[in-house]
Parts: sequence; structure tokens; C-alpha cells
Amino acid sequence: MIRLLNKLQDYMESAQAIDFLGPLALRLYLAPILWMAGIRKLENFDSTVAWFANSEWGLGLPMPTLMAGLATGSEVLGAVFLLFGFAVRWISIPLFITMVVAAVSVHLKNGWLAISEPTGLFASDRTIAAAGRLSRAKEILQQHGDYDWLTEQGSLVILNNGVEFAATYAIMLLMLIFVGAGRYLSLDYWIATSFRNSRSAYYR
Repeated sequence: MIRLLNKLQDYMESAQAIDFLGPLALRLYLAPILWMAGIRKLENFDSTVAWFANSEWGLGLPMPTLMAGLATGSEVLGAVFLLFGFAVRWISIPLFITMVVAAVSVHLKNGWLAISEPTGLFASDRTIAAAGRLSRAKEILQQHGDYDWLTEQGSLVILNNGVEFAATYAIMLLMLIFVGAGRYLSLDYWIATSFRNSRSAYYR
């Protein structure tokens, strides 16, 4: 049994030869999400600044134009940098901070769940109440609307806007800070390889 387990462990360790696929997957997953978020802020920049500034219905942050610009720029540039694997550790730092700030200032008050669920480990009074409203909305639509047409592409849900997505993205970015862009399929790898080769040639 021990021999079999050791053999299986050897097979698992041989997967290190393709360990670059991990950071590549993280980069390709995050890039379009960040791009869409950044472009949306950029296209509605005045509204973004107002939201950053207003303490009643927004974030109430100081220097809202600067803060909105930094968030927008880091998301747009971050998407491009992650896609090509350029300066991944460096760009992941402001992106990670952005996600933590969003999680704490925007989503934390709503609990964990992104989508309201009436039961489960992370259900709360808020999500239970939302589920009741959703049930009533479905009844109204079934009585007075074409419910089958409305739901043929997916079920109706209520957005809870909790920490779930922001925390998930923050964890993914934290991993990229630690492991970098990965080998072979990133500019960081080839730049570092070229620099090491040129430095070796210089000292010969």
C-alpha cells in the first residue's frame, strides 16, 4: 500500500512539468472580468467619480477622482498585463488592494453570498427575505406573464451582492503575487530568461 501511495505521489509531482498552466488559467480567467469592469468605469467615469465621492449612496472616499482613476486604470491595464503575462506580480498588488477595498466597503454589509439563497451555511436574514420576495415575483410572473419564455435561458435570481466574488478574485490575485505569471506563456518569463542570459554573457 505504501509503495502504491509513493508511486501515486511520484505521478503527482511529475505534474510540476506543466505547473505553468495554473497561473495561466488564473490570468485568462481574470483578464476579461477586469477588462469589463474597468471599461464600464471608464465609459461612465463621471458617474464613477460621483459614486466614489458620495457618502450617502456611494463609497464616500477621499479624493474621489484620483481613487476612481486609480481603480479604473489598474483594472484596464491589469487586464492587458495579465493577458500577456507582463509585470504580473506588480500589477496584481493594486488589483488585490482594489478587490479588498471593494469587498470591505461595498459588499461586506451584504454578507458572503453573491446570489441570494434561503438556506445553507451562508444564508442570512437578508437572503432569506430576498428568497421570499423572489418566490412572490415568480408567482406574479406566472400569473400575468410568459414565465416559460422569461426563464428559458435560466432561472430568475436576486442579486445579493455579497463578498463572494470580490473575495474569490482577491484570492486569485494573491496567488499571482506569490507565483507570478508562470513559465513559457508569459512575457515575464521570456524577459527574465533574456535578462539572465544577457547578464551571464556580460560576466563571462
